[in-house]
Amino acid sequence: MLTITLQDGSTREFSEGTTLLEMAGKISSKLAKNAVAAEFNGRVCDLTQPIFEDGELKLLDFDDEKARDVYRHSSSHVMAQAVKRLWPDTRLAIGPAIDKGFYYDFDTEHTFSPEDFAKIEKEMATIIKNDYPIVRKEMPRNEALDYFRSIGEMYKVELIEDLPEDAIISFYEQGDFVDLCAGPHVPSTGRLKAIKLMSLAGAYWRGNENNKMLQRIYATSFPKQSQLDDYLHKLEEAKKRDHRKLGKELGLFVLLDEGPGFPFFLPKGMILRNQLEAFWREQHEIAGYQEIRTPIILNRELWEQSGHWDHYKDNMYFTKIDDLDYAVKPMNCPGGILVYKQNLHSYRELPLRIGEMGLVHRHEMSGVLHGLMRVRAFTQDDAHIFMLPEQIIDEIKGVINLVDLFYTRFGFQYHVELSTRPENAMGSPEIWEMATDALIQALQEKGIDFKINEGDGAFYGPKIDFHLQDSLDRTWQCGTIQLDFQMPERFDLTYIGEDGEKHRPVMIHRVIYGSMERFIGILTEHFAGAFPTWLAPIQVRILPITDRQHEYARKVLAELKTSGIRAEIDERSEKVGYKIREGQLQKIPYLLVLGDKEIEMDGVAVRHRQQGDLGSQKLSDFIAMIKEEISQRRM
Repeated sequence: MLTITLQDGSTREFSEGTTLLEMAGKISSKLAKNAVAAEFNGRVCDLTQPIFEDGELKLLDFDDEKARDVYRHSSSHVMAQAVKRLWPDTRLAIGPAIDKGFYYDFDTEHTFSPEDFAKIEKEMATIIKNDYPIVRKEMPRNEALDYFRSIGEMYKVELIEDLPEDAIISFYEQGDFVDLCAGPHVPSTGRLKAIKLMSLAGAYWRGNENNKMLQRIYATSFPKQSQLDDYLHKLEEAKKRDHRKLGKELGLFVLLDEGPGFPFFLPKGMILRNQLEAFWREQHEIAGYQEIRTPIILNRELWEQSGHWDHYKDNMYFTKIDDLDYAVKPMNCPGGILVYKQNLHSYRELPLRIGEMGLVHRHEMSGVLHGLMRVRAFTQDDAHIFMLPEQIIDEIKGVINLVDLFYTRFGFQYHVELSTRPENAMGSPEIWEMATDALIQALQEKGIDFKINEGDGAFYGPKIDFHLQDSLDRTWQCGTIQLDFQMPERFDLTYIGEDGEKHRPVMIHRVIYGSMERFIGILTEHFAGAFPTWLAPIQVRILPITDRQHEYARKVLAELKTSGIRAEIDERSEKVGYKIREGQLQKIPYLLVLGDKEIEMDGVAVRHRQQGDLGSQKLSDFIAMIKEEISQRRM
């Protein structure tokens, strides 16, 4: 008998050779029904795999990222099977799961068009209805080469040829279809439910422009039609919320051919930006930070000393001044370090928290530029904390608290990822291990769940990344905390300890917004341009019904502005209904309609962006109400 430990710590006994799906069924029929794959002894497996050893079992449903990959990779096999049935001469390349879906690359004389999608989806539905078992098979490398040559799948042959000679090759069979694959997969095609083909693209085989251009079909799949419908709805909503479109319509920012990757902020966009920066400064002052500003251009010697010249040179811009090499800063940390070095510091001064709204420039390829989300010039809300080794955990926890304060203020949920030592890392593995353990300890003491990204740290230290989730369930990496033992060593940073001797401080690099430009892009899409009143560039628009109310409208405007409220008047000779619609299109939080009745009562008729007509009230009451809303930064 086998002893299997379940996720809750309990154990069950099963006969040798019992499959993971059979185990799931004996534990709970609901578990077996919802399971997509299983994790056994830390490895993701087919549910149909028989087990011959004791181990730990975790059943994975679609909510688990690993299971989603299995589900969607299985979906890609079904799509490939459907294409092969419809166009038998098609040769198959690769078909992986990707974020939110999957794709498959095909080599065929037939030129796919969106009109083919319905035909492919219909054939996929037939395959799913037939509920073919998805069966894993294995054979030696030479046999696999002979087999895939015999069926004319030369792309698969090339993939196999890259594997070691003693490799055992796995492939999966479903009905009349076979595909080279490491797996795992769902037990049968009938496990798949709601599938939608999304788009077409060209793709060079293996991403090499010297190879043949293949046709790529993107698609997605879900266990329920309602989940697919929700996903498609959010995609349509995302198109409406595109920050590039809204930024132009609302007069926030523009992206021009004269400066690709270098955004232009317009007056209303600067109001929004300044409000975000004011909130940042307010909270950082409370948290004990001092603000600095460092130069954009610094000499080559500094960047060599920091390691950026060797590790980040391809992403930097360069210039010459007086025949000497200079670089435009891609990061703010060397400047912050130079500020630290201007004074001799005592242990009593530490931790020293230095913040900067620092403009950085990074060379990005034109093909990856995307609105404010991927630019070449952006402002980081950087801060660098210099501290004693015994202060590390508390300082990391302090930054985590500050990140949480900011993200919850804007209504964002978030998850946390920990990135470890990359291949091009500076410093010894022992120092990296010490830094990584400190980040883990701080997260555990805060009770925060986190995912580990092996090898994805900065070249000078491990990092915690905060991925916020917007109103369309998309995630964006914004905040980061990087623990650094390397830079203090490279720049010979010291403090005078309690013993009167010089000691080496430890350094934290951290951002919260991340990039101001990117955060504004995210906020624009999150709120669909309808920013909370405290952030809205125009908080109130005054709408006189006729020319008779213009004088009173100007009086109202003056009182609003005196109270610190951002307001304007629409004095155009248009019907008030038209003016209201215009105000709504501009996402203005409050519209004040002024007629003769409002003049008589020294009041205003209030329309709220979401709640609609709130009726008439005294101007003084409205001002008190909106001032309270703004001061409390209500969302």
